[in-house]
Amino acid sequence: METRRLALPGPSPTEQDAAALCARLARLYDGGARAVVCEAGAVTAPGLGAVAVLARLRLAARGLGAFTVTGATPALRALLDLVGLVELLGEPEQREPAGGVQEGVEPDDPAP
Repeated sequence: METRRLALPGPSPTEQDAAALCARLARLYDGGARAVVCEAGAVTAPGLGAVAVLARLRLAARGLGAFTVTGATPALRALLDLVGLVELLGEPEQREPAGGVQEGVEPDDPAP
């Protein structure tokens, strides 16, 4: 599987950056990429513009190949978690158990 990289501009991408980044993403998939890793390390002051850009990139990648985000700062991680896009980071959400983990019930636990 051929993996390509796409870097987000920093310190805070805006919605105006989305069209150019989506076009670049489409060219990567058209060029044979099966997965694209979006490098977000330069995003040091994330805002709703960064969320909009990542959401549009995710939609643009749908059906074309895998799309994940790496290098997210704690602030960007928190913002993505807040808006429900933390799965872009390829990590399980904090509210959900990791895959393969089973929750147990003790015999003396009260019924919910």
